[in-house]
Amino acid sequence: MDVLDFARYFAALAVVLGLLGLLALGARQGWLANLLSGLSRGQMAGMKRERRMRVVEMLVLDPRRRLVIVEIDGKERTLLLGANEETVLPDPDGAQS
Repeated sequence: MDVLDFARYFAALAVVLGLLGLLALGARQGWLANLLSGLSRGQMAGMKRERRMRVVEMLVLDPRRRLVIVEIDGKERTLLLGANEETVLPDPDGAQS
């Protein structure tokens, strides 16, 4: 073994450690998670999809129940979430939708 072989081994080790470092940095910064979640949803990186549903407000009533106001397609719904059941509460003005 001569010096050239040792230089090749050292260069290969440096490349592998550099790639592992980049992978660790990507995982730590969240780039890797974003890339993998985008691939699993079939989206390209940088393309954001507009969300149709969002939680407007949440109120914890007790350890087992909470009230949640969600907006779905521009309409707000009130949900009562319990340990074993979920209930959609009627609108206060009595409008059915």
